Amino acid sequence: MSTPNPQTQPREFLTYLYEAAVRRAMPLHNMVAHLPPPPKGRTLVIGAGKAGGSMAQAVEALWPADAPLSGLVVTRYHHTPPRPSGLASRIEIVEAAHPVPDAAGLAASQRILDLVQGLTADDLVLCLVSGGGSALLTLPADGLTLAEKQRINKDLLNSGANIGEMNCVRKHLSRIKGGRLGAACAPARVVTLTISDVPGDDPSVIASGPTVADASTCADALAILKRYRIALPQAVHTALEQATLETPKPGDSAFSGHSVHMIATPQESLEAAAAAAREAGLNAYILSDEMEGESREVGKVHAAMARAAARPVMRAQACLAFIKPCVILSGGETTVTVRPVPAGGVRGKGGRAGEFCLGLALSLQGQAGVYALAADTDGIDGMEDNAGAFVEPGTLARAQALGLKVTDSLDQNDAYGYFQPLGDLVITGPTHTNVNDFRALLIL
Repeated sequence: MSTPNPQTQPREFLTYLYEAAVRRAMPLHNMVAHLPPPPKGRTLVIGAGKAGGSMAQAVEALWPADAPLSGLVVTRYHHTPPRPSGLASRIEIVEAAHPVPDAAGLAASQRILDLVQGLTADDLVLCLVSGGGSALLTLPADGLTLAEKQRINKDLLNSGANIGEMNCVRKHLSRIKGGRLGAACAPARVVTLTISDVPGDDPSVIASGPTVADASTCADALAILKRYRIALPQAVHTALEQATLETPKPGDSAFSGHSVHMIATPQESLEAAAAAAREAGLNAYILSDEMEGESREVGKVHAAMARAAARPVMRAQACLAFIKPCVILSGGETTVTVRPVPAGGVRGKGGRAGEFCLGLALSLQGQAGVYALAADTDGIDGMEDNAGAFVEPGTLARAQALGLKVTDSLDQNDAYGYFQPLGDLVITGPTHTNVNDFRALLIL
């Protein structure tokens, strides 16, 4: 497709940058260099994540047709991509709930753990890991029911805890995460292929590191639960205190010979978007692929930078190194602390990207020449049907004409309810990959 003109088609141009970022993270484009040769024994493929279906299909397409291949991968509901014509189905793909686990994920996780029993040193396990795997690969620790795990997961999601904190807790309340799946594969060789959706690209954090040794401790998990006032069943609390739910640690011989390959990262996707912007004649600046914090507050910080860049060139040069026309890009994983619903009120809808856009719009106050898109690269912002939202100079005025106040929407965590009537939702459907938050500000 031809490149949209950023001056006359700002929304289409921002979408073009988002698509460039997503395209860079597609598994089939990135996996071939990291696949090992077939082993003497079996090759078993296991895994979990929002990109699980497309990763499994990439393995099927790239693996020698005459080499045995089987396995099971779990992905989010409606995230299995259409099967390419002529591609043989050798890996089973099942679907389960995200971000709150369900019985389907529980059953799939038990099946995966059962599949790795009885492997030999001649066998190879390919583990396909991507963001979302923490919820999809759910097998509660002894003494913890699925219902209790669901409640704890919801509390974590609403608490404002960052992804590292949430996944530390998830590892210690699981029989399969935090390296336990990798240890269960012994003595087979394990090659983990992962798509990063976390700040810092730490494989022990992505999907709670099911095949990677874990340096965090039960004490760490307890401290996080205490910090965010999340209750535990007494028996599980005691088990954490006594460290009986500890995860396998670095140096454990069970991980001998294992390897991890990062096949796609947030930084690479941001660089792809920056390259597309520069090809269109714009300056492009990548702030960071590791941004964390409250989404609305991150939006305010981005607004301050956009306002500085929108000023006359000499003033902007004195303040920041942003020379317009330009694009400012960032990634990472922000958080949303869900506010209590007032008496008689209704719980708002939305996710991190939408809440970022609310904070951005409020702080920009209709700043001329600034357009923005924020979206999750998996195509789903939170639990809704949109990937994110657009902001433009007329956003607040158009919303006010419809009786919508951005401050009310922030109070209610209702980004979806704010941007949907404006026609400003970014709707892509599942993208079949996941390198987390993508934010692009266009300053003209």
